[in-house]
Amino acid sequence: MPARVAYGPCPRSEPENRAMSENVSDFLLHRLTEWGIERLYGFPGDGINGLMGAIDRAGDKFKLVRARHEEMCAFMACAHAKFTGEVGVCLATSGPGAIHLLNGLYDAKLDHQPVVAIVGQQARAALGGQYQQEVDLVSLFKDVASDYVEMITVPAQVRHVVDRALRIAIAKRTVTCIIVPNDVQILGAVPVPPRAHGTIHSGFGYRPPRVVPVEGDLRHAADLLNAGSKVAILVGAGTLAAADEVIEVAELLGAGVAKALLGKAALPDELPYVTGSIGLLGTKPSWDMMMECDTLLMIGSRFPYSEFLPKEGQARGVQIDLDPAMLSIRYPMEISLVGDAAATLRALIPLLQHKTDRGWRETIEKNVAEWWRVLEARAMHEAVPINPERMFWELSSRLPDNCILASDSGSSANWYARDLKVRRGMMASLSGCLATMGPGVPYVIAAKFAFPERVAIAMVGDGAMQMNGNAELITIGDYWKEWADPRLVILVLNNRDLNQVTWEQRVMEGDPKFEVAQHVPDFPYARYAEMLGLKGIMVNDPAQIGAAFDAALSADRPCVIEAITDPDVPPLPPHITLKEAKAFAESMLKGDEDTGGMIRQSAKEVLATFLPGHRGH
Repeated sequence: MPARVAYGPCPRSEPENRAMSENVSDFLLHRLTEWGIERLYGFPGDGINGLMGAIDRAGDKFKLVRARHEEMCAFMACAHAKFTGEVGVCLATSGPGAIHLLNGLYDAKLDHQPVVAIVGQQARAALGGQYQQEVDLVSLFKDVASDYVEMITVPAQVRHVVDRALRIAIAKRTVTCIIVPNDVQILGAVPVPPRAHGTIHSGFGYRPPRVVPVEGDLRHAADLLNAGSKVAILVGAGTLAAADEVIEVAELLGAGVAKALLGKAALPDELPYVTGSIGLLGTKPSWDMMMECDTLLMIGSRFPYSEFLPKEGQARGVQIDLDPAMLSIRYPMEISLVGDAAATLRALIPLLQHKTDRGWRETIEKNVAEWWRVLEARAMHEAVPINPERMFWELSSRLPDNCILASDSGSSANWYARDLKVRRGMMASLSGCLATMGPGVPYVIAAKFAFPERVAIAMVGDGAMQMNGNAELITIGDYWKEWADPRLVILVLNNRDLNQVTWEQRVMEGDPKFEVAQHVPDFPYARYAEMLGLKGIMVNDPAQIGAAFDAALSADRPCVIEAITDPDVPPLPPHITLKEAKAFAESMLKGDEDTGGMIRQSAKEVLATFLPGHRGH
């Protein structure tokens, strides 16, 4: 997985040597190249006509990827940052185009990804006059780009505004925003501001520091971890570049390792002590480990649900995070260490003692092995017509080496979290903290541009596919012939239901399915893909699943697999509270139209949990 990138001087001409005929837009793009930016995810409009002209003049220095909607551009920039470790850059016009970026930018902000948004604005002379498409963009972006949002009003600002937007986004792993009025875009460039009072003279480049706690704090943490007899480790996105170090610590401490959703690719699932995901979409081994541990080591994770962590006072805690603002807010940690995950663990390892009593580890490994048998049994249950869990179970063993996975939000994220076994070299992500619908397809599009030689696979519900995925199939159809390996697979779960919310209504609120709100009209996803020149495969029988994945993964073009799945298969949490069971029963008593299917499928899931060898019919 990507580590943080160093941005240093590039062997390109310095600003003072630039041609004097260039304008602000030309120079802004040139400054981006100084930072190593080569790809922009954007959508045109008259508020950025000057920038679009400059991109055209820049030739092969930039690749403009044009999505169908500005929100998708922001999702792609976020995914670019997640999969490459580099800053992602998106571009939109003034007013409505800028507004459309917001959801994708919040996805980046909440998952702590470096993204720079460049947006147009109306001419300076019109501002304050309720001009067409005039929006107070500084105020609009002040929350999502809270660390830096600036409007360029004179050409001499360009250099330092670009430098600061990039540097802050990278260093703080956040969203920043540059606003450029359309009349400023075509003014003459000022590569070197005058050497006078009131001017700024910035430079480009950023090299991340090595952040490691002081020796005394490391020893204190080691003493605590060495004293524990039942150590549980929770890892998140901050450990994606620290797999070897986490493995060594887990081996020394005889610990099990749970993974927050954004850390799914941090460790391979083939390791017998990796308990898998945690939380509402998590596994029973992760739940059991957290409920029984006496020591918690949390690394690079902002996992939000405290009810899935040990009870307060049950376990002693050590947390490692690069951001001090995220320390000790999920669980009251005894020792909180500010540091890079890999560097901090490397400094900690010589201080840790190898635990000779492996009873705790053996219990965890037994629970993990049993859980995989449970998942297989659940996946093989008959459904009407297809069990969605089986789609993911069958895909898991077929995942190509080094593939890139992206799940959308919804019930597809449940099966992604639990049933897919990630191996070394794979990447995997989704919208973590924002948990928005819609990023699955744009994520894999960005993945293919960043790594055109790798297979990318998106797992998307029919609700998200109709929200924006269908439109972005047009983007795939427009670009796929440029990719070294054309294989991109989109699995669509067609159950005609906003399934995750339906089950949340039942289990959390005790309400039956609200058909008017939850119904998703049918759509021919596979046939639509064929109309766009892609490959489409319809699957409506479990016997077709394996062959469908084999065909998609050997195709000479991107492929949409449309799977007709049963909405009554419950995405059961790893632990069901009495309150949730009561709410579920109440939803049925209130006349849920799918009561029969719910009872049948829920009974199968529960039976498989206690008798995993049973494959109910």
